[in-house]
Parts: sequence; structure tokens; C-alpha cells
Amino acid sequence: MSVKDWFDLTGKKALVTGGSYGLGRAMAEALVEAGAEVGLVDVSDQLADAARALASLGRKAIGIRADLSDRGERKRAFQDFLQAFGAVDILVNNAGITRRHVAEEFPVEDWDQVIEVNLTAVFDLCQMAGKVMLAAGSGKIINVASLLSFTGGLTVPAYAASKGGVAQLTKALANEWASKGINVNALAPGYMDTPLNTALIADPMRNRQVLERIPAGRWGKPEDLKGAVVFLASRASDYVHGAILVIDGGFLGR
Repeated sequence: MSVKDWFDLTGKKALVTGGSYGLGRAMAEALVEAGAEVGLVDVSDQLADAARALASLGRKAIGIRADLSDRGERKRAFQDFLQAFGAVDILVNNAGITRRHVAEEFPVEDWDQVIEVNLTAVFDLCQMAGKVMLAAGSGKIINVASLLSFTGGLTVPAYAASKGGVAQLTKALANEWASKGINVNALAPGYMDTPLNTALIADPMRNRQVLERIPAGRWGKPEDLKGAVVFLASRASDYVHGAILVIDGGFLGR
């Protein structure tokens, strides 16, 4: 088998949360282009269009509408995915939200919502997929962490805490499941030009500060994650466990 074949995902069944637009859409597209069949779990109005666009690439792709802040909805969405695909080989936990307030005025309601979507839902889906993957003896789980898994950020304490938790959860699950055929790793995108960062991009001072620290000299684009997600979803990463792969244009090395 050639190295090229190591990245082939033909026949693999992938569940991608938050896959309707932005980073999730690009990663789902990459998985389909590598041969996978994909189920998108999202609450976005763009869900149906995104699923149709991916299906037009020649692989099965469906949208499953679910609010990931609701624990019952998460379980239902996962069961809908299994019913549609019969297995789960790849899980990409991409969905995430943020809320911005200075720390001393951060509402506990916003804290709870961010932690629920960004961390508790990730654990919940990892656990559900993990049970199926353990029974099969194989699987790839890819969580989406952040630069804020390493740094604290400003006015986003809940987001920073949730993404620090995603990084540590990834390592904890890898410790338990690596010997059982399951790879659990995470991607940590840097400053990406997506709707989540609209406020930062629109702030001239913060935009300048961010760009001054990125050696690559630009904000990241969703397609910058495509190669990394295929790597972590494929047999090419079979000996990679508990890694947090940073994709940040060199920001952390500055």
C-alpha cells in the first residue's frame, strides 16, 4: 500500500458537528473529497444546502438538525446518524459558540451555555461514539480545540475554559482508548476568518494586534484545516494519540 492510500477514507462514515459553514463545512468537504460519507449535525439554516453541496461531490451526505445545547437532542441526533449510516468511523466535534463580556460582569447563564455546547456536548458525543468504536475496535475522534486551549484571551473566560477543557479531555480519552484501536486527537485553529471572529476582525486595533503576531501575515481560512482533518481521520495518523495539532500561521511560536 502506498503512502497515498494511507489518506484514503473511502467507505468511512463521518459525523461532523457544526458542519454547515466555516471550519466545519471545510472539514466535512475534505472528508468527502477523501472518500468518506458524512452526516452534518447542526442547527443552522444552511444545513440543507451544505448537505446537498457535499452530496454533489459523489458521496452520501445528509443533514441532521439538532440543537447541541440540548442533551436529549444530542442523543437523538447521534441515533439518527447511526440509523442512516450503520456505523461511526470518524467523529469531528467542531460545533462551538462564544460570548463576550468582561470577566467581572460575565453572566453565569452565558457561562453555562458556552460550557454546555463547547465542552459537555463534546464529552457526550465522544462517549456515545466511543462505545460504538470500542465495540468495532477502531475509530477516529477529532475534537476542535483552540489557541485559547493554551492562552487566556480577553473577554472570553467561558470560551477559554471550555477549550482548555477540550484539550485535556482529548488527552484523557486518548489515555484510555489508544490501546483499544481508537485515536483521539484535536485540532487547535488559530485566528480564523470565520463568523465566530467577526467582532475581532471588525475592531481595527485588535485586528492589527492579531496580524502583527502571526508570522504567516494573515488570518487563517477554513480550507487551512482540510489537510489536517484528513490526516487525523485516516490511517496516516494511526500512531498519533492525544495530540493537539495547532494550525495558527505560527502564532504560538512568536
